[in-house]
Amino acid sequence: MSIRVDQRRAVFSELEEYCHHAGKNDYMEVTEWSNGEGFDIVIERKGSTEKFSLTYGEWSLLQVLMNWKDDKE
Repeated sequence: MSIRVDQRRAVFSELEEYCHHAGKNDYMEVTEWSNGEGFDIVIERKGSTEKFSLTYGEWSLLQVLMNWKDDKE
């Protein structure tokens, strides 16, 4: 068995400045996976924690969908 100790890159910010629904201690943290293929996201809001993970491909598609402009608009 091969065990590797790694330091992962993480970024953190309080949510209140970006979201008017956020409380005083709400935050978001994004941590890159050790293999570099994606990241974990933690959102703490009003005492509830949401955790999910995305690959970089999933993140790319999410950005496309969030910015989709329908020809009818």
